[in-house]
Amino acid sequence: MAVVDIPSTSRIAVVGTGYVGLTTGACFAELGHDVLCADIVEEKVTSLKAGKIPIHEDGLESIVQENMKAGRLDFVLGAANAVKGREFVYLCVPTPQGDDGRADLSYVEAAAREIAPHLDRGAIVVNKSTVPVGSTLLVERALERPDVSVVSNPEFLREGSAVNDFLNPDRVVIGSDDRNAASKVAALYLGVRAPILITDPASAETTKYASNAFLATKISFANAVAAVCEAVGADVADVLMGIGYDSRIGHHFLKPGPGWGGSCFPKDTKAMIGIAEDGGYDFAFLKGVIEVNDQQFVRVVDKVRKACGGDLAGKKVGVLGLTFKAGTDDLRDSPAIEICKRLVAAGAVITAHDPVATESHVEGVTTVDDPYDACQDAQVVAILTEWDDFKFLDLDQLGERMAAKNIVDARNLLERGAVRRRGFNYQGIGRR
Repeated sequence: MAVVDIPSTSRIAVVGTGYVGLTTGACFAELGHDVLCADIVEEKVTSLKAGKIPIHEDGLESIVQENMKAGRLDFVLGAANAVKGREFVYLCVPTPQGDDGRADLSYVEAAAREIAPHLDRGAIVVNKSTVPVGSTLLVERALERPDVSVVSNPEFLREGSAVNDFLNPDRVVIGSDDRNAASKVAALYLGVRAPILITDPASAETTKYASNAFLATKISFANAVAAVCEAVGADVADVLMGIGYDSRIGHHFLKPGPGWGGSCFPKDTKAMIGIAEDGGYDFAFLKGVIEVNDQQFVRVVDKVRKACGGDLAGKKVGVLGLTFKAGTDDLRDSPAIEICKRLVAAGAVITAHDPVATESHVEGVTTVDDPYDACQDAQVVAILTEWDDFKFLDLDQLGERMAAKNIVDARNLLERGAVRRRGFNYQGIGRR
């Protein structure tokens, strides 16, 4: 990395205070920078200025409050009001999935056009949003500011551990054809102990999608192996443990479940396929990964149907867990939500509980505040999110509440021996 003369404290603007933007702004402030975050929703800005954050993310609220108190972090209405006098401007706006599966860049382009007249000469605009190849050029064209550099700095934040991921990353990836600008962005991460990869914009943009596509592949592989284990009488936990000890494979993300989801994997895998198609390549392998994931939803629903005697019509099902994973309140493309929709479509009557998400937003699903109330008179209980709360359920009380003692543990969360000893019919994923 080139040596750059840059002060240890830089003035940064962050456009967008969603999950990525808020974490980025707060964590840069934690690193000692002067950060001003902008959003277009007045009520949200007012709430943030009061130190209240709109998402469930471990450690984020405390560093927001601490850095506001220290004078390193503030919030303002409107991107134009945030970028004046700022050396770096991070674009952290949504890139939702379009009808064709590709990322919708209209928010990115609109934000670039809005800030263009207000940027200082020599400012550096940084794409932090998840954007496809060519987005750096799109932002440059939207800005129409040849005196301003555009850099790609993709995020690799996991919901539930985003603060730790930002401050203790596996790597920092920066893409730009302007090596001086890229080095200045790299210098913002002084104090962060991680490899810093400076590359071209296309490589940086592709790295984000390829990373998520690979992680989704590992989960789909684990679920496919679980199906094989059920067919041959093997135990998926032992099988995956055995292959995970191979240093070329590793254990991380090699775990079966109800399928993958969330705000990134579904959108990014489809966008990666679109990127490949635009380049003339049929990414059939990744299409198979998505197909395996769709099959997993069917498999879990079939397990619930089997526990109900083969017919879900009118059967009461208790659902434990609605978020796409533990540690977040995010319901976007949650496997639990998808499975609930399919159960309702098959005629099931669902009562659900989640420790954080109080609404399912699914017609036909009633939510309650107590996990035992969710299981009242249920023919079967389905565990769909791996919250620790569910590990310590009183199985005797659970059995007393249920109409029939059937459990479908789609996260392999419970100790099956203990469950079966209390008279439950237990089905896990890939387990005997």
